[in-house]
Amino acid sequence: MTTFPTYEERAAKHPSPVASKLLRLMDEKKTNLCASLDVLTTKELLDLAEILGPNICLLKTHVDILRDFSMENTIIPLKKIAKKHNFMIFEDRKFADIGNTVKLQYSSGVYQIVKWADITNAHGVTGPGIVAGLKQAVIEEKIEEPRGLLMLAELSSKGSLAHGEYTKGCVEIAKTDKNFVIGFIAQHEMGGRSDGFDWLIMTPGVGLDDKGDSLGQQYRTVEEVIVESGSDIIIVGRGLFAKGRDPKVEGLRYRKAGWDAYMKRVGK
Repeated sequence: MTTFPTYEERAAKHPSPVASKLLRLMDEKKTNLCASLDVLTTKELLDLAEILGPNICLLKTHVDILRDFSMENTIIPLKKIAKKHNFMIFEDRKFADIGNTVKLQYSSGVYQIVKWADITNAHGVTGPGIVAGLKQAVIEEKIEEPRGLLMLAELSSKGSLAHGEYTKGCVEIAKTDKNFVIGFIAQHEMGGRSDGFDWLIMTPGVGLDDKGDSLGQQYRTVEEVIVESGSDIIIVGRGLFAKGRDPKVEGLRYRKAGWDAYMKRVGK
C-alpha cells in the first residue's frame, strides 16, 4: 500500500515558498477546500469570502467578470478578509499567450494580478516561455511576497482537449521551474515524486450533490478526487452557494468531506 506524506511533512521540504505556505496553512486549519467564486459584483465576492473564509485554504477569483472591479474597493478589502481568516488567493486567469504578452497581462492593465494574487495559472499551449514570462513579471515588478503558478494539465469539462500529449507537455513545462510552478489544475495526480517534484494537484468539478450542468461541466465526488485520484485540493464553486444553498453550511460540509478524504488517504 502506498504511503502518502502529510501536508505538514510536504510543507517542511517543499522548494516553493508559496506551496510550503499553502500546505502549512492547510495542515494548521484542517482544510483542503478552495472556494471558486464566480460572481458578478464586489459585494457578492466580499460577502462570500467573509462567510466561507473560516473553512477554506484558498479563494479562487475571476476578477474579469466583476462589473465593479477596482483595486481600492475589491482587492484591498479582499486581502484584509484573507488575512483575517487565513486563506490565500488564486486568480484563475488561465494565461495562454507568448511570454512577453503574458508578462504584461500579469503585471499591467486594470487588474495588475501579480500585485495581489498568491497563485495564478496558465495553459501549456504556447510552451515553456509562458512560465518564463510570468516569472519575469514577478521579478520586474519587485514583488516581495512569493508567487506561484499552476499549469492547466486537465480540465473537468466534457470534450476537453486537455489530455494525452497535451497533458504530458504541461508536465514537461512544469519541470522547467521547480520554485515558481507549484503544481497543476488536474483530475489526477501527475507523478514527479521520483524525480524530486512535489506538485500540488487542485481539482475542479467536485460535487456532493450535482453530477453536471447544461454547459458540459462534470462533477466527481470528494473521495474519488482525493483518495482515488490523488488530488490535494478540491475546488468547489456553485456547490457552495448556488441554488439557494447556505454557504456557511456548505462550506463546513465540503471542508469536512475534503478533510475526511485526506485523512483516509494518509492512513489516519
